[in-house]
Amino acid sequence: MTERTVFQSMSQKHVLSLAGHATIWEAACLMTGANCGSVLIVEPPGKLLGILTERDLMTRVLAKALNPQTTIVSSVMTANPICVGPTLPVSEAVLIMIERGFRHLPVMAEGGRLLGVFSVRDALPREINTAVELAEFREQVNDALG
Repeated sequence: MTERTVFQSMSQKHVLSLAGHATIWEAACLMTGANCGSVLIVEPPGKLLGILTERDLMTRVLAKALNPQTTIVSSVMTANPICVGPTLPVSEAVLIMIERGFRHLPVMAEGGRLLGVFSVRDALPREINTAVELAEFREQVNDALG
């Protein structure tokens, strides 16, 4: 059986986005309304500037007591996020997330068109286990090679 791709696994196949000058308040309301853990920050016509996640809201806004109604998303977003193509296997996407320590990957088609965000929640346990096994294997190989 072929492994699913990130695009096949994405629970939301639309682009949730805001401009860089939007406020944290607007981002939080949009994310809450869409029941989504991230929003892409774009500059027209669809150029990806960054991504804002629930973790960013917690660590870069709430923990620093910034005012969500005056703080703009571009000041706290993760700029230039790693993007993946829609045909990337889920286990490889999860491996990237494990190795880099994040839970959201923007998915971009050839030509730079944004397709949405693949979240770790979109991965099935089977694929998460495959990625963990691959990460452990790579670690063992690195240890063996010195």
